[in-house]
Amino acid sequence: MLREILTLDIFSFFVVFARVGTAIMLIPGIGAVYVSPRIRLSFALAVTFVAILMVGESIPAPPAGPAALALLIVGEVVIGAFLGTIARILIAALQTAGTLVALFASLSNAFVQDPIAEQQSSTVSGFLATVGLTLIFVTGMDHLMLRAIIDSYSLFEPGQPVPYGDLNDVVARHVAASFALGLQLSAPFLILAMTYYIGLGLLGRLMPQLQVFFFGLPVQIAMHIWLMMVALSGMMLVFMTRFRDGFAGLLAP
Repeated sequence: MLREILTLDIFSFFVVFARVGTAIMLIPGIGAVYVSPRIRLSFALAVTFVAILMVGESIPAPPAGPAALALLIVGEVVIGAFLGTIARILIAALQTAGTLVALFASLSNAFVQDPIAEQQSSTVSGFLATVGLTLIFVTGMDHLMLRAIIDSYSLFEPGQPVPYGDLNDVVARHVAASFALGLQLSAPFLILAMTYYIGLGLLGRLMPQLQVFFFGLPVQIAMHIWLMMVALSGMMLVFMTRFRDGFAGLLAP
């Protein structure tokens, strides 16, 4: 290994860094804006230094012209962006679920800065995304993202044409699956909201003098908070399973 380190090929290092650095820039948690750029860059360089020792043989010879070199680098950046985007799409299921739950619980107007989505979102969405990301790192599931980057060299060899059509198809399928998962995770809250709204509507018709808004809103929020306490563990178990399965197709057998 010492000889490989001393004879490190600068061209191969930067080719690997183009894919690894782009993926790490987009990976949730590691590539978030609240992480210091120096830490992100240092982490990407460290992962590249380790990765080149394992995938260095798959790196092609330096191209003859600048056009071929530019195509090679662009292809590596596209593949790295694809891997990082898949991770973001998978965790976006919690943001979708949180947005729907906040809508059902009449909390959708309460916005906070979501550190995972890096934008303003509902409090429930930020809570679920933060819990999900914490579980990913606590359970070691973040290693799947790094392993997918390394194993991608057996799926997408550097220097070969990038299968843009296949990448678009995979991204589209993951987006659809992520939205469906978010809807499934919020299904208990949807059932509770529909039942409560029907009962509240009947009560309002039977007692027209009842102030439905002042009576129903506190009860509605309290019921959804109680259901969140009951269903949170199950929601996270389902999400972690789907997150693991989402990277299964990107890992080498």
